[in-house]
Amino acid sequence: MSVTQETVLEALRSVKGPDFEGDLVSLGLVSDIFIADSKVFFSVTVPAARAQELEPLRAAAERVVKAIPGVAGAVVALTAEKKGGGMEAAPPRPALKPAPRPTPQMAPPSAQSGRRGIPGIRSIVAVASGKGGVGKSTTAVNLALGLAAQGLKVGVLDADIYGPSMPRLLGISGKPETIDGKTLKPMENYGLKVMSMGFLVEEETPMIWRGPMVMSALTQMLREVQWGELDVLVVDMPPGTGDAQLTMAQSVPLAGAVIVSTPQDLALIDARKGLNMFKKVDVPLLGIVENMSYFIAPDTGARYDIFGSGGAQREAERLGVPFLGAVPLTMDVRETSDAGTPVVVSNPEGPQSKIYRDIAAKVWQRLQAETAASEAATPKIVFE
Repeated sequence: MSVTQETVLEALRSVKGPDFEGDLVSLGLVSDIFIADSKVFFSVTVPAARAQELEPLRAAAERVVKAIPGVAGAVVALTAEKKGGGMEAAPPRPALKPAPRPTPQMAPPSAQSGRRGIPGIRSIVAVASGKGGVGKSTTAVNLALGLAAQGLKVGVLDADIYGPSMPRLLGISGKPETIDGKTLKPMENYGLKVMSMGFLVEEETPMIWRGPMVMSALTQMLREVQWGELDVLVVDMPPGTGDAQLTMAQSVPLAGAVIVSTPQDLALIDARKGLNMFKKVDVPLLGIVENMSYFIAPDTGARYDIFGSGGAQREAERLGVPFLGAVPLTMDVRETSDAGTPVVVSNPEGPQSKIYRDIAAKVWQRLQAETAASEAATPKIVFE
């Protein structure tokens, strides 16, 4: 049985609006409904000040849609982007009392202290770039495989909702199974646990989503997946510094971020934006990777600096950020990525694999150092 927008709207008419007035549909609070592979995506408009209070409303909408015959899943987000249905006249909520100032004996919490971790995952690392086309996803997957080569338990979350790459890069097809009707079981290959929007919708299906829907999908892929015990979860972030990046940085305690850039100035301008965003939200910067650093002609062995030379390394030195390594532009990295057999597993002893493994070793070393520093800075209560 195919699911239609009309069927979904009819089900949503049974959900009362805020303060039990009318229903979501008659109040005009339901966004355009997107249906792909029997999965339903939409958002519900609420006043921004009441978003947390009205979370049960979102859950109720999601529940009734999931109960529709033929619906395989639903992603429902709360949004305050649009006014309507009388919502703009909602009375203001009482102001909260200001939190007490920290005493001299207690350090103020960091910006990450209120972020809820994912059970079983020790460290979450974001691989980001200021712009697309710099090889971020290829770097992320080979970094994850390099970490796994050190004997670590590693997962990969493909957070690039609009352009998921992990199914192709890792040669994985099919749909993830559900364990209890709610929790997804991650896909696996090459020893990595993997989750991607690419497993949930067809490869050519366009994802025409607004920010709140992206944020809701990311949250579900993080918290409604049975990741199990992992040493590191590598998150392949979408390019830029928008909603998805901020959602990830503000919703989970990221252990650190790796920035990927090519050497030329245009890419470095955008890379700086990514660096500054993570600094503002108190996420440690593990380092910069210079991708497509140079090209070695396979027939003559001559080196060509197609995108310039050493730009990312100089930028790292200028900003006081670790430089993790320079990855050359080679035919085998491109070919193995397209074939779903990343170079770290298809040619583990090759020069490119060694570069990625060295980068992974530096990232793991930095993670351990950041963890030790964080533990040392945490106040300890001693009972005498």
